[in-house]
Amino acid sequence: MTGWLRRRALALYERLLEREIDGAPTHVAVIQDGNRRYARQAGDEATDGHRAGAETTERMLHWCNELGVRELTLYAFSTENFERPPEEREHLFDLIEDKLRDFADREEVHENGVRIRAIGELGQLPERVRDAVDYADRRTAGYDEFHLNIALAYGGRAELLSAARDLARDVADGTLDPADIDVAEVESRLYEGPARAVDLIIRTGGDERTSNFLPWHANGNEAAVFFCSPYWPEFRRVDFLRAVRTYQAREASWRRTRAERALALIRAVGDAELGDARRVLRRVRERADTDGTELDLPADPDEPLREAAVETAD
Repeated sequence: MTGWLRRRALALYERLLEREIDGAPTHVAVIQDGNRRYARQAGDEATDGHRAGAETTERMLHWCNELGVRELTLYAFSTENFERPPEEREHLFDLIEDKLRDFADREEVHENGVRIRAIGELGQLPERVRDAVDYADRRTAGYDEFHLNIALAYGGRAELLSAARDLARDVADGTLDPADIDVAEVESRLYEGPARAVDLIIRTGGDERTSNFLPWHANGNEAAVFFCSPYWPEFRRVDFLRAVRTYQAREASWRRTRAERALALIRAVGDAELGDARRVLRRVRERADTDGTELDLPADPDEPLREAAVETAD
């Protein structure tokens, strides 16, 4: 296939995906993998791959804005990245510093109300990077339209361990009753950053693992996961649309499952519990109507539910 035909086919496929997508996840998290392999493939230095990856990051921000995504978290530097060669680490730190300051000063960031924050063990970072983090935080502190979180010196298990130690310390000091430890209490001990649970994780570069990324915010929400083979610098808008389609398919599947469970409940309960079952079914149907999901549910939630359940099962 010639280059022109390939581009034409890709454009047609992208338009097809756009028609299939109805809405978007609220919070997308990205593991930007493959910068170094992309550079090696091109015969370049690893630093060239990181620069190319930074350009994809900028495009990703535009794609999220187009679809209505409200929060984006980027895995920019993990705790394991400290083991990389010193020269490569210093280049990464330079790039992160430059991009944080650049984003914080961009006109479109302020026009669109973008809140920029970093999450992770920030104390492990060089002072110049911490200064850039503080600069971006101050410049965007009053915004709430879109959240951009940069995971730096981040490790999911380290985050949960830190929260567990804080809780254990307060319990031992007598300032916290174990009975008062709930989801909100644990979340208050996590790194300040994500404002929402993660709906979709994207990993580029071909590996099918989530690498200890946002375990509380993603796994707790049973986020959809999209693995793809392109290296991060090669990641295209069509790949992003495919990821969003995967998220929507997972959401529709879960809604159908919840509806089937509600109908199974109706079949199992006696007359005394039909009022509760009716309320459950009504909520499921209202949610499906709002999201545009097609479910074989009774149009009127007040009609005899046992009959509707049997008809649906058939």
